[in-house]
Amino acid sequence: MSVPNRAADPSSDMPGPAEMVDAGASVESYELPDAEECQQLRDQFYNATIIDRIDATEDLAKFRIRPDAPIPAFEPGQYVAIGLGYWEPRLLGTQPEDVPAKKIRKIVRRAYSISCPVLDEHGELAPVDEIDYLEFYITLVRKGATAVSKPPALTPRLFGKQVGDRIVLERKITGKYVLGQYAPDETMLFMGTGTGEAPHNAMVTRLLRQGHRGRIIVATSIRYHHDAAYHREHEILMRRFPNYLYLPLTTREPENIQCDHPNFIGKQYLQTMFTSGKLAELAEDSLSPQNTHVYLCGNPDMIGYIPPGSDPPENPGMLPLLRQAGFRDDVTDHQAGTIRFEKYW
Repeated sequence: MSVPNRAADPSSDMPGPAEMVDAGASVESYELPDAEECQQLRDQFYNATIIDRIDATEDLAKFRIRPDAPIPAFEPGQYVAIGLGYWEPRLLGTQPEDVPAKKIRKIVRRAYSISCPVLDEHGELAPVDEIDYLEFYITLVRKGATAVSKPPALTPRLFGKQVGDRIVLERKITGKYVLGQYAPDETMLFMGTGTGEAPHNAMVTRLLRQGHRGRIIVATSIRYHHDAAYHREHEILMRRFPNYLYLPLTTREPENIQCDHPNFIGKQYLQTMFTSGKLAELAEDSLSPQNTHVYLCGNPDMIGYIPPGSDPPENPGMLPLLRQAGFRDDVTDHQAGTIRFEKYW
């Protein structure tokens, strides 16, 4: 699957949100088309408009994109590619990129899980099939993961865009990470890291709209409190729906890392929260495979998928831990006890 990769830290989320680059420094190395040709290229390729941008931090934002054509039917949890031309300028402070002349007039694309606003402007539920735009929850990737990694191509350009700017939105929405089958009284447990929460927002809103009676629990591991960009919406949902619970679990706040902090709780990684029983305690639910469906999205280290023939890591992810607890990911009937996870490899 061509979807965003996640960072090595289970509490962070990299692709997979300004200032523009200094034009004098970039035009010569990029061999950029002139302004008139850039506009011609946008007119030729771009088919959607950014209608809103909501910044949580300087490196984290929600982008709402409305395509020119009607949005095809899709399921919460699926993903689609967005794109921009290589001719678009990059943000100041991101890794430099040398684009060859043969590539400068082409489009860079990257697939992202589709989120949703959760609530509309009137405070009512806003499922993905009741709005005329797509929402994406995206982290700005400023540089490659290692010294030899290629510079990130899309987000340094995307984070220079504002409301009214045009963009590429692919028509094909796809993906197998969807709600599947479930009973109305069963517990739905969504575990994510960072912007891996995006598809869970869409899934949860669908469940609440359908009147799901069982517990709905969203546990998201983030570095800092300000990384929970949908916290206000989740707070409203918890007040309105007694069966709904949102747990933003931090790893870098003072109470996570300073042992002498009066409210010291340690780093709240999903794996340790689950195996220690703390997650079940906070959820006020047994999280038993007899009545619980589990959904995993985000950092591959948190998910813990081990390719055939590979050695297991020193610190296991959620998949082996859930299997030890009696959950299964090798079933097709999707009864309680099923694990579903998004693949980023």
